[in-house]
Order: sequence, then C-alpha cells, then structure tokens
Amino acid sequence: MATPSPTLPTVVLVHGAWADGSSWRLVVPYLMQQGIAVVAVQNPTTSLAADVEATKLVLDAIEGPIVLVGHSWGGAVIAQAGNDPKVKALVFVAALPPKAGESVGDLIGSHPPPPGLGQIVKAGPGLLKLSPEGWINDVAQDLPEADARVLAVVQPPLPESTFGDKITEAAWATRPNWYIVSVDDRVVSVDLQRELASRLKATTSELKASHLSILSQPQAVADVIISAVTAAKSAQ
Repeated sequence: MATPSPTLPTVVLVHGAWADGSSWRLVVPYLMQQGIAVVAVQNPTTSLAADVEATKLVLDAIEGPIVLVGHSWGGAVIAQAGNDPKVKALVFVAALPPKAGESVGDLIGSHPPPPGLGQIVKAGPGLLKLSPEGWINDVAQDLPEADARVLAVVQPPLPESTFGDKITEAAWATRPNWYIVSVDDRVVSVDLQRELASRLKATTSELKASHLSILSQPQAVADVIISAVTAAKSAQ
C-alpha cells in the first residue's frame, strides 16, 4: 500500500442500512494503493440523526479536504453530514440522497417498488431486516450465495422510523457530485437512481451490478471515487 499523500483529500466512506463499515472492505485497498487516506464510518443505523452525528465525529477528526462517499441509505447520511465545509465533493453509490425537507421514504415511494422491498421483514418491535432470500436474490445476486447468506446473518436491524427521517439541508446542492447507478439493482429503483443522478447534476456512471456494486465491482467503484478525489484536489 502506498503511504497516504498529504496533498490528496481524505475519503470518508458511509455504509448503507442493514450493513456496517466492512461493506467497503474491497474498495478500500484500491484507494490506499493510490496514496489516498481512507476512513470508513461505523454508523449505528438507529436514526438519520444518529448516523449523521457519527459521521460528523469522523469528519471533525480529519484535517484538510474530504471526499464523502455514501452507499444506499448512506446517501441520505452524507446529504446532511456533507454540509461540513471540509467536504469538497460527494460520491453516491446506488444511493438515496433526499432534498431538504424530504425523506428516504419519500424517494422510495415515488417509484414502483423493486422486488427486494418485498423481502423486508420484521426484526422485532419497530425494527426491520432483509430476509435471507432477499439478500440472495435481490440485494447481492451477483455475489456467491454463501457470501449473501453471511450478509444476511450479520445485518443489524433498522428502525422502521428511519424511512420518515427528513434532511434539513442538502449538501449536494452546493458541491460537485458523482453518482454510480447499479443497473441490475433489485432493491433501489434503477429509474429512481437515474432520476436522482440527474437532479444532483452528478457526473454519472452505470455499472451492470446488483445493489452491492461495492462488493461485486469494487475496482470500478474505487475508480469513480478516485476521479472525485482528483477533481477535488485540482479545485484546491
């Protein structure tokens, strides 16, 4: 691994729902090989506010410019937490970045539900998770089945209330954005992803991947993040 370059922005990675920071384990080495300092946030996924606060703690500990990256639900987190002035660019991966006054539930409800949403099941009072079948067939269908089953086992529950949490200020409105669409996504509408990328005026790329492109095509995801880092460095 290359020694992190002090002239490059730090990349901060924010995971999605029913996941943790290890979601980025295959992307991280590609970034480190380019001398990019990387931090993966471990969000509690208990509420939007809690996840934003956990992300802000990471941002506060970093000196210098930052490229903030969010996958799936993490798109809502970085849309709010990314208002930190050190954040110079945002990268969204099959993500759900609302506008001010909007929630992830609003975004999801604006399009016909993909099949994966039918695999959300109860995990306790007010808590939700994805069924093993959902992981295998709809979330990680381009990963080995054994890997998808492990993801089902280790997933943390998600409070149902998070779908109604609204952001107050959209960081993407004032920063350059990149968006990676997963064209084989079966849990976040592909049409919604394209619509959001257009709304963000993002530099957009598409991967023939499941929702978990960060695990099935980590180098391609890393390449987009590296492009954002390069652009942010040039803008300094």
